Amino acid sequence: MSVYEYHPDELARLNVVRRASGLSLSQLREHWQAAQGREERALAAPQEPRKPTELDIASCQRMEWARIIRVMTERQMPVYSPDADPRVARREEQRTQRMAAEAAWDEHAAGGLPVEVLRHRVYRVTARQAGSSTGDLPLIRHIFAASGAAAVERAQAILSRPGSPYQDGPHRIISVEQVLPEPGEFF
Repeated sequence: MSVYEYHPDELARLNVVRRASGLSLSQLREHWQAAQGREERALAAPQEPRKPTELDIASCQRMEWARIIRVMTERQMPVYSPDADPRVARREEQRTQRMAAEAAWDEHAAGGLPVEVLRHRVYRVTARQAGSSTGDLPLIRHIFAASGAAAVERAQAILSRPGSPYQDGPHRIISVEQVLPEPGEFF
């Protein structure tokens, strides 16, 4: 059995906290406005089935930027410090408790077998229908996987599954990009 070290929403919030560290209130507002724009673009784009989606990630990040701005204003911080943000420590404690509870449940369900802690990332996989022109809208799916190769495998399985909404012909994956956490961050 396995337990995820971080869920996609936890990765999205942690990504914002890491990027916000050391920024002033005006810089945070700029990031919040950019996050609002990203959320609006994601809302206007074709919606992806299941989670995580571009809209889920954008909404979570926008709310986290807004929360950090509120904390800085309330605590009158000149620059943001995660150490002075009580929610950051509380979330880490809740994440640790979640992992322990999931591990205990999975260990019990597996009859005492050890539990593996998985460290996944979120990848944006872009595909096009084979033979389509470059002007056609690409198909974008966000995949929670351990590596880019695993994300490609999952995307190919989704695109070729019988009864899939993508059965209108074969699809060709044209790009795989790590979205969360930022490439090179703590993984």
